[in-house]
Amino acid sequence: MGKKTGAAHIVWDWNGTLFHDNDAIIGATNAAFAELGMQPITMEQYRALYCVPVPKFYERLLGRLPTDAEWLVMDETFHRYYAEQRATCELTAGATDLLAGWQSAGRSQSILSMYVHDELVPLVRRFGIETHFLRVDGRTGPSGGSKAEHMVRHLGSLTDVDPTRTVVIGDAADDAVAARHAGAQAVLYTGGSHSRASLEEVGVPVVDTLADAVAEAQRLAA
Repeated sequence: MGKKTGAAHIVWDWNGTLFHDNDAIIGATNAAFAELGMQPITMEQYRALYCVPVPKFYERLLGRLPTDAEWLVMDETFHRYYAEQRATCELTAGATDLLAGWQSAGRSQSILSMYVHDELVPLVRRFGIETHFLRVDGRTGPSGGSKAEHMVRHLGSLTDVDPTRTVVIGDAADDAVAARHAGAQAVLYTGGSHSRASLEEVGVPVVDTLADAVAEAQRLAA
């Protein structure tokens, strides 16, 4: 069967996009920094400096790349603290209705996240939204890499989804890079890990609400 040229498809990012976990992210980041004796940072500083691969983000703050041993300690601390704090986080306002509306209009959607797959799937189920997605993919390999190759595999696993009619909605520059790498388009949302200024450098549409992101995705995929 050939690639479908009808319905548009959205690939949603999870952390900072559908899942509003900013407080847990900054808390976990500062817990990881404390392991190296670093001072905590504010959410504004985080949003101005954050980048992927994540070790590069740490380099911006340390003035050097963390050693392998430091990275392992920081990564383990981050994920342990984040797992404790995510229970207080909710979906981004309006997300549930937007997901239902996109599906009811006969369009498809999926999730691709760099969050650990075995933790992502039950979290999506907890919110009762799993049935809106053709596929939910989290990270299965080591942390710290780019999303680009994951995006290619993700889209390749979706039957009859045309990358040229696919729009990635995420909160990080890496989401746009991954979309471009896979032949898709992207819309970036300012409510997550990046500042508007850093997102605008990427050269794709930047919006302040998920509703605007979905409207822009519909336009791009038309």
